[in-house]
Amino acid sequence: MTAFDELMAFQRQTEALSQIAGRLGWDQETMMPRGAASQRAEETAALESILHARRCDPRIGAWLAEVDPEGLDAAGRANLRLIRRAHDRAQLVPERLAAALAHTASLSQGIWAEARRTEDFDAFAPTLSEMLALKREEAAALADGGDPYDALLDDFEPGATGAGLAALFGALRPRLVALADAVLGAARQPAPLTGHFDEAVQLQLSRELAECFGYDFTRGRLDRAVHPFSSGSGDDVRITTRSDPAEPFNCIYSTIHETGHAAYEQGIDPAHALTPAGQGVSLGVHESQSRIYENQLGRSRAFTGYLFGRMQALFGDAGAPDADAFHAAVNRVTPGFIRTESDEVHYNLHILLRFDLERALIAGDLAARDLPEAWNTRFEQDFGARPPRPSQGCLQDVHWSIGLFGYFPTYTLGNVYAGCLYRAMQDGVPDMDARLAAGDTGPATSWLRARLQRHGGIRPPRETVAHACGFAPDEGPLLDYLEYKFRSLYGL
Repeated sequence: MTAFDELMAFQRQTEALSQIAGRLGWDQETMMPRGAASQRAEETAALESILHARRCDPRIGAWLAEVDPEGLDAAGRANLRLIRRAHDRAQLVPERLAAALAHTASLSQGIWAEARRTEDFDAFAPTLSEMLALKREEAAALADGGDPYDALLDDFEPGATGAGLAALFGALRPRLVALADAVLGAARQPAPLTGHFDEAVQLQLSRELAECFGYDFTRGRLDRAVHPFSSGSGDDVRITTRSDPAEPFNCIYSTIHETGHAAYEQGIDPAHALTPAGQGVSLGVHESQSRIYENQLGRSRAFTGYLFGRMQALFGDAGAPDADAFHAAVNRVTPGFIRTESDEVHYNLHILLRFDLERALIAGDLAARDLPEAWNTRFEQDFGARPPRPSQGCLQDVHWSIGLFGYFPTYTLGNVYAGCLYRAMQDGVPDMDARLAAGDTGPATSWLRARLQRHGGIRPPRETVAHACGFAPDEGPLLDYLEYKFRSLYGL
């Protein structure tokens, strides 16, 4: 075996173990008995210690030094780049810290879920403080003298910086705020969906919609979770959703969103399986897939016309008098408290709030105990109201409880990428709306699979999007899409 062959054989085992770790997390959030939390934390920490040791193994450095990149194809060079990056970062983090983060994250998820259920932030605050201290330590280690927040952000969006994202978000904010003000002040205001929608039927419809958008159930499954998510890659990619009898769109669009994530992982070229290049290249690119599935495709007038018919067939009453009213209800703009239920106009304002707060938390400018007041004050500034309870404020998201600082900005970055992809897709799939109106997402999702998904991590994030679109990504296409859609919908 060559040095490259030995390196990839070793890495394949590491990737397999990492998938097992992910499966433990999936089980914890879907069907693990509540009493198993402490043991699961020990199991997770033990596995993370093994993974950390493998990522730091000195043989990796020797193999990397011996391999000549010029003798490799594009996939080989990408894997070499990704392995070197992971090896360099892992060596900066002590094994003790890596295990402590895994242990705390495993315990913290259950503590957060219970605090959210009981509306008791004080019960969660000590755990959040502990996690925050660990993440600050990790950030300092990874930054190696650089910016700590950038070091964490690099885990989710390699190459991005807090300053660069702040500039992007600053460019987005004025037009988003102006559009939100115009829409909320419009004379035409769509009616919300009304009715009672059986949760079992919602889940039946969700399964149907996942298949409609290309999800392969022979390599996945759909379950319930407190916070919807997608997990896994290759031949085992699982999605979750949640349901409410009065709010079927929550279940429907959570499912379509997670299907976008899952379709990306299932769509990667099988030749890259269990290699670093055999998974989504970044969270921003990943989010571009979930958001374009959910919004530009799933909330389009064409597809909601089809969905209106399916709702009538399954529930007897779709909760709206006709397909146009149903489409308006799907896209109704209201300044709600919950990010995952937010309309497209307000969604990115939710992310900008979290981005600013988590930068302050990592910098030490905001203490965990002061988070509720900081959140509520900022929310009132941006949305005009204070969240009435923690589950509608700083306890609504799972991310910080499990240490995902630097994750939130990738949601808006994903929206920006999705705007660019949709502009290119409109030229590349001329009959898209006619096909979506018939419930056929195939031309659109096949375009994404061929242009972006199948390549996995072969290219860096921005290059991945630019290659698919044919132009460098920026915020313009997203803002143009939002303004055209919502000004038309609201008669502006």
